[in-house]
Amino acid sequence: MAKQPPKRAWQRMLSGRRLDLLDPSPFDIEIEDIARGLARVARWNGQTSGDHAFSVAEHSVVVEHLFTTLNPTSSREDRLVALLHDAAEYVIGDMISPFKAALGIDYKAFEARLEEAIHLRYGLPPKMKPALKKKIKQCDLYCAWFEATQIAGFDPVEADKFFIPPPRDIKVIIDPLPVVRAETLFLERFADLNGA
Repeated sequence: MAKQPPKRAWQRMLSGRRLDLLDPSPFDIEIEDIARGLARVARWNGQTSGDHAFSVAEHSVVVEHLFTTLNPTSSREDRLVALLHDAAEYVIGDMISPFKAALGIDYKAFEARLEEAIHLRYGLPPKMKPALKKKIKQCDLYCAWFEATQIAGFDPVEADKFFIPPPRDIKVIIDPLPVVRAETLFLERFADLNGA
């Protein structure tokens, strides 16, 4: 019986990089690949109103904006971590929270390894400090509340049950962008924060 070749566990990127998903190397991560992937990943599994899906790239920019607004003395590094909070989704997609919960801890560990490689690639600590993670998660849930009530069909009362209602003085308009514009927006914000 012929020996079966090992299953492929790497993803070829348009940059030419080959990212090993089981053992991701910071050397195989490029911001252009991240931006391209995130701009093409739809939040809410695409179940949103409007002509365009609301991409993870655009969501990431909104979360970083909320984080910066609520933490005006935060460091450039912390803002960059906020922008990259969902960066692993450029290769694994945006799985909705109920599905992540169903998959369990192994999925979280897999996602964490990829996140650590991304952080190392851009000179960030591999693991987020718990206090920073909590602040970013809060902004992520605020953003999800705005998305839920503006484009995903939730009324505010229902959204309040699943997400954190943002402070009343914080206003965000969720306006899903075309893919290329979302990619550019993400890259521009990354360049601002990365000092490029």
